[in-house]
Amino acid sequence: MAAENMVPSGRSSPVIRQLESAFTKIGVTGAHKQILALVLIGCLFDSFEQNTIGVAGPILKEHWGLTGTDIGFLNTITFGSAAIGRLLSGILGDRYGRRVMLTINLLLFTIGSAACAMAPNFATLCFARAIVGFGVGGEISTAVTMLSEFCSPKFRGTAAGLVNVGAGGFGNFLAPAFGLMIFTLFPGENSWRWLFAALALPALLVVFYRRFVPETPRFLASQGKIDEANKVLSILASGSLRPRNLKVQEYLTKDHLKDEEPAKSDWKELFRAPFIGRTIPVAIAILMSYGAQLSVLTLMPIIFVSMGYTLQGSLLYSMIIQSGSVLGAIAASMFGYYFPRKKVLTLGAVFACLAAVSIAYLGTNIYLVLMFGAIFQFFVLLLNTSIWIYAPELFPTRIRAFGVALILATGSAAGSFVPTIAGALFDVYGMVGVFGLAAGMYAVFAFCIQLGPETYGMSMEDLTQPADADLAKADTSEIKVGVELRT
Repeated sequence: MAAENMVPSGRSSPVIRQLESAFTKIGVTGAHKQILALVLIGCLFDSFEQNTIGVAGPILKEHWGLTGTDIGFLNTITFGSAAIGRLLSGILGDRYGRRVMLTINLLLFTIGSAACAMAPNFATLCFARAIVGFGVGGEISTAVTMLSEFCSPKFRGTAAGLVNVGAGGFGNFLAPAFGLMIFTLFPGENSWRWLFAALALPALLVVFYRRFVPETPRFLASQGKIDEANKVLSILASGSLRPRNLKVQEYLTKDHLKDEEPAKSDWKELFRAPFIGRTIPVAIAILMSYGAQLSVLTLMPIIFVSMGYTLQGSLLYSMIIQSGSVLGAIAASMFGYYFPRKKVLTLGAVFACLAAVSIAYLGTNIYLVLMFGAIFQFFVLLLNTSIWIYAPELFPTRIRAFGVALILATGSAAGSFVPTIAGALFDVYGMVGVFGLAAGMYAVFAFCIQLGPETYGMSMEDLTQPADADLAKADTSEIKVGVELRT
């Protein structure tokens, strides 16, 4: 598989070299930070939404007479439709653009949340959860793709990683606290309706604000829309998404367009060389990581109860363990700026495996369980966030949205069946069964990552070329043009 690195994944054309040069010259501006803030707000509430069934589950069971199977089915619907939503969003995002899909996905999420709040029965709630899943799934995969395409080669890893700081880190950690706040403000049998309604309103505001977020320059350039790409690059350089008296600079030229056709999206490319050699191993890796994480998230309260603690104490201990998630996501965003992807992913998987084994065999009291549990969650979110950084860099612009969506959809699919396997192991072997499964899954993760290419510092269009080599070529081209003009 190492030879797969020798196969170009895209085109290192003059326009692409100019684009890489422009991103590096522009750097990180206030406009980048505004885009990042708008995207992260949406992803934070997406994470809250994914946790609502677990938070509202006890109330729904009591007032609607639902069973544990019914509650589990609601989660299955959410994660299943999220996987489908990611795939559809990826295909449409490569064809029609990232910006339009970001808005559509958040709008679906808002409509679904409102429908959940007004659901008169279980069947309607199931349908509403499917709508939520479509929106949530497409939202996050589009956000990861979009942020990686707005930034310079050096910063793109940090930007994509910050999505999971909001979604997987703070989102999972704060979701129980958000639910408790809503239940305190709106007590009674309809408190779960207020929870869904509270999630719908902020998302609707973000839909309004996101109309200021432009399409990515990479997508526009891939479609031959050079004037529009130059305008977006100039907006980024200005430092504001709504600059006054914007002067559009010609970062990209049209001289070479006659020799190039706009890139055509074909999702079937993912299943041909060289992309299949990176798609399948990374998809298996994320299935392992998501499956292990969701199994632990689902079963930890039950594990604590089995150790003799109350439900309230179990939720508190689960939140303590989740504190490691926040730190892991933040660390991954920082590492994305400085370190190669495969090294971070490999070492993270090894330490996650060791942490899982430590919980299973050394967790003899609550303090050790909490310590090893927080360490485990640190490495879990380090890995999941690093995968989000890694995935957009594996594919050229013409198929990037679908490539990222396919990989993340595989992770979502894991949530529909791996926790069931972990639950069965818990029934037979207890905590050792759950964390033994997690340890084995992270061993598989570490192996699969070795089969993919390294992308750190490489061109997003051609993994055979370093990004700085593109800049050097761009600078050389500019010098040659200058010499010809003087001559």
